[in-house]
Amino acid sequence: MPNSSSVSEFLLLAFADTRELQLLHFALFLGIYLAALLGNGLILTAVACDHRLHTPMYFFLLNLALLDLGCISTTLPKAMANALWDTRAISHQGCTTQVFLFVLLMSSEYYLLTIMAYDRYVAICKPLHYGSLLGRRACVQMAAAAWGSGFLYSVLHTATTFSLPLCRGNVLDQFFCEIPQILKLSCSDAYLREVLSLVFSGFLGFGCFVFIVLSYVQIFRAVLRMPSEQGQNKAFSTCLPHLAVVSLMVSTGMFAYLKPPSVFSPSVDLVVAFLDSVVPPTLNPLIYGMRNKDLKYGVRRLLLYVLLKHQ
Repeated sequence: MPNSSSVSEFLLLAFADTRELQLLHFALFLGIYLAALLGNGLILTAVACDHRLHTPMYFFLLNLALLDLGCISTTLPKAMANALWDTRAISHQGCTTQVFLFVLLMSSEYYLLTIMAYDRYVAICKPLHYGSLLGRRACVQMAAAAWGSGFLYSVLHTATTFSLPLCRGNVLDQFFCEIPQILKLSCSDAYLREVLSLVFSGFLGFGCFVFIVLSYVQIFRAVLRMPSEQGQNKAFSTCLPHLAVVSLMVSTGMFAYLKPPSVFSPSVDLVVAFLDSVVPPTLNPLIYGMRNKDLKYGVRRLLLYVLLKHQ
């Protein structure tokens, strides 16, 4: 029985059948991609260049922007190229790379958001210990742990998925290579190993979610006990963007992978996967920029510097 390596290419799901709609989708994707590049690029540059933003919270935000850039760059450029050149094909090697990078970046981002919840908990509930618990070395180690865990997680799932024998064609009902869609092509009971590992990963993700929820329960209790309304507003301004980003990622992810079979259809899967993989990386910079005064000030200084330099 041939394994997945005998499939030289996969066929992705197209967003449209007519040439006019394909070009329209290309233009839409290009606009979204450029917006994501601009927003996350501004955050990266502002945090790296402004010494006042060299704090643990912004260090983790820099990592989040980097992960968002990588995540949207893993899926959207290929979709744009397929729409522009009127093709659906992706090579076996390209599909493997896409799965590996997507799982790596998405899982690392989720772990990083968990760490960011801990950062906010320590900053608000244990402010006197903030410097000792979240020093430079500790922050680097926690960020490295998030990236490293995502790497190991991705290696495990990618290796298991692409070692399975495939005998149900090469057509994927998705606009990028996704593990559940590849498992549908498997003709061996061995795919149950990957399903079980995905279930285990789901429990791990649920554990991170519980940690985030419990952290925010303690945070809100501490904030509501603050005597100053100004202090409460300042605390909320640093927490609400993170909470919004977590809610966006969890809600789109849950609907993408836990939706009931009754709502299954290729078009619904396409829209949900688009919301899960494209919308969060595009909106995250806007969410953080709207509520964070220091970040907005840093971005304004950066833009002013660029404008003055080119005059």
